[in-house]
Amino acid sequence: MEQTYTTFYASPVGWLKIRGAAGGIEAIEFVDEEVQAGGEVPECLQECVQQLQEYFEGRRRTFSLRLRPAGTEFQKRVWQALRAIPFGRTASYQDIAAEVGNPKAVRAVGLANGRNPIPIVIPCHRVIGKNGALVGFGGGLWRKEFLLQHEKSLA
Repeated sequence: MEQTYTTFYASPVGWLKIRGAAGGIEAIEFVDEEVQAGGEVPECLQECVQQLQEYFEGRRRTFSLRLRPAGTEFQKRVWQALRAIPFGRTASYQDIAAEVGNPKAVRAVGLANGRNPIPIVIPCHRVIGKNGALVGFGGGLWRKEFLLQHEKSLA
């Protein structure tokens, strides 16, 4: 069994808890309470922290990390489709359902989007309602709005 490590990163949208191993990043979670982070960042997580820093500084538009999200095959197809949404752009749940080959699976896409274990890197924040409304985001709509505005200002 591969050793899993955790670190925290203070981002403009609050603390991010990053979990992963040498084989890839497994999760990024939004943390709402204050974190007493310290110590060295485990080597296998350093690149993730660096790329997140570059993203928030406006110097990175795509992530090139090894990812290991746990999920069903359908969820993984949805998450792969999310990674294809260009920086600064959005897509609807219906667009993603069509992209994964099941145009009627809008609700299933919404559920898969909501279960994305690696937000920001797998950009679930770029998925909006068909009418353009900001709907559903596990980290809170204020974070989704921040991330979309951040990208829009740089696109």
